[in-house]
Amino acid sequence: MKKKITLLLLMFSMLYVTAQSTPGVYTIKNLDVNTKESDFGTAFLGKDKVIFAAPTTNTMIVKKTWKENGQQFLDMYTGLITSDRQLIEKKRMPGDVNTKYHEAGVAVTKDLKTIYYTANNFYEKKFLTDSSGINNLQMFRASLDVEGKWTEKEKMPFNHVEYSIGHPALNHDDTKLYFVSDMPGGYGGTDIYVVDINEDGSFGPIVNLGPKINTEGREMFPYIGKDNILYFSSDSQDGYGSLDIFASKIFDNTVSMPLNLGEPINSVADDFAYIIDDEKDTGFFSSNRDEGKGDDDIYSFLADPGLQIYCGQSIAVYVRSEASGEAVPGATIELRDESGEVMESVTAGSDGSYTFVETICDTPYVLFATNKGFLNAEQAVRTANDIDQAALVVNLNLPQQFVSNKVNINTIYFDFDKYNIRKDAAKELDKVVQVMNEYPELLIEAGSYTDSRGKDEYNMKLSERRAKSTVDYIVSKGIDASRITYQGYGETHLVNGCSNGVKCSEEEQQLNRRTEFKIANESGFEMVPAPLE
Repeated sequence: MKKKITLLLLMFSMLYVTAQSTPGVYTIKNLDVNTKESDFGTAFLGKDKVIFAAPTTNTMIVKKTWKENGQQFLDMYTGLITSDRQLIEKKRMPGDVNTKYHEAGVAVTKDLKTIYYTANNFYEKKFLTDSSGINNLQMFRASLDVEGKWTEKEKMPFNHVEYSIGHPALNHDDTKLYFVSDMPGGYGGTDIYVVDINEDGSFGPIVNLGPKINTEGREMFPYIGKDNILYFSSDSQDGYGSLDIFASKIFDNTVSMPLNLGEPINSVADDFAYIIDDEKDTGFFSSNRDEGKGDDDIYSFLADPGLQIYCGQSIAVYVRSEASGEAVPGATIELRDESGEVMESVTAGSDGSYTFVETICDTPYVLFATNKGFLNAEQAVRTANDIDQAALVVNLNLPQQFVSNKVNINTIYFDFDKYNIRKDAAKELDKVVQVMNEYPELLIEAGSYTDSRGKDEYNMKLSERRAKSTVDYIVSKGIDASRITYQGYGETHLVNGCSNGVKCSEEEQQLNRRTEFKIANESGFEMVPAPLE
C-alpha cells in the first residue's frame, strides 16, 4: 500500500494556508543482534550506544518464561552502534535495574547519568498485583554510580498498583517526561501523558496529550525528536494495521495532526519504538513483521530526505501615516529574515495592507515599509509557536519626512567618551540618506553634542569627532559630501539640568550625547521629490 503525501489545510481566522508535510524516505535494515525471541525498544545512550530489551542471557539467574508468549522475561542491554547501522558488543546493563521479571522501554537523560524505564511491579522483592490479580507495569528511575552501575532504583510517585505506567521519553532539555498509561479518564486503551520535571527531581501534574494524539485504541512508545517532534505508535490512527508509527509536532498550545511515516517504516504488523538521531537522520524502530528473525525485531534506518512537518502562519501588515492615521496605499512592504535579507517585496493595497501567507511558525522576521513622502519604518516580529494561531497583525506607521526645519528622524546617541556609530544610530542615519536621495536639492547640517563630564575643551573636540563620524557614515552611503556640513558644540546645549557638578543618572547623561539634524537651505528649498526613474 502506498501512502500519499499528506496535505494539511491550516485554518487561520483571516485566511487559509495550504501546507505540505512529508514523512520522509527511509532505508531499513534488520539487525544481526536480533534473536528468535523478542528484541525491541532502543534508546540512545550517548551518540554511539543504545539500550534495548532482549531475553536474558544471565546464567546466574533462573528466570521463568512469560506465560503470554512462552518466552523468557526481558532484560535491558547495551549495544555499540556501527557505521553500517548494526549493533555489536551486546552487554547486560550492570546494577540492580534488571530483575527476574520484565525490564524494557528506557529514556536516558542528556548527561547519561539517569534512566527512566519500564518494569513489572516488582520492588524490594515484592511482586504486587491489582485487585484483579494482574501485575501491572510501573516506571522506575535509576542513577549511574561511580562504579558504572545503575543503582538507586526508585518508583515514580505517580505509579499505581491498579494500572500501568511506562514507555518513558524525555524532551531535549530533560524538563518534561512523556509516558504511556491505561489510567482511568483517558481516551482509550492506553494514552500518552506528560509531566514537568522540576529542578529538584519532583514532578508536576499529569497532563493527557489530548484527542489529536490519543484515540479509543492504543497509543504507545513516545519519543521526542528535534524541534519537539513527537514520534509514537497507534493502532487507531489512519494506518496500515496494528501499531503504526506517527509523528506530530508539539507547539506551545497544541499539536499538529499525526502524520503516518509510511512504508517501509510501517507495515501490516506492529511497528513501534521509533527513535532518531536528528543530526545524522538515522535511528531504530521495532517490528514483528513476517520477514523478521523472531517475534519483535530491531531495525535500523536511514532517512533521506527526512521528515518535514510544516507549520505556516500569516502576517497581516497595515501601513498608515503616523501623522494622520490614514492608510498609505501603494506603499512598498518587504518581508525580511532576521539577518535583513529580503524574502518578499510587495505593494500594499488600496487600504494600505498586505498579508504574507507563507511565513513559518516560531520564526523571527523584520517588516520594512517605504513610500514617497514618508520616512521608512520597520518592525521586528516573531510568529507564534502554534499551528492554529490566527494571523499576526502588524501596524507600520510611516513618519512624515520633515518637522519644522528638521529632518524627522530620531536623535542619534553615542556611548560615553565614544564617537563610533552604533547600530541603533545607523538605522536613523539611513533615513537621512533616504530623504537626501529623494530630495537632491536638500542640504543638511549635523550638530553633535556631549554630556558635561570632562573638560570643556576635550568635549568640544569629542563632539566634532561625533559630528564627523555622522557625516562620514552618510557619505559612505553615496551622498555627496558637499551636501552635508557638520559642527561640534561640545557641552554647550544640554537638554536637561545635568551640568557640571550636578549628579545625574547614566540615562540622563545619555540624552546629551547626541547628533541632531536640520535643513541648511530651508529658505531656498522646495519639498519636491526627485522624479521616479
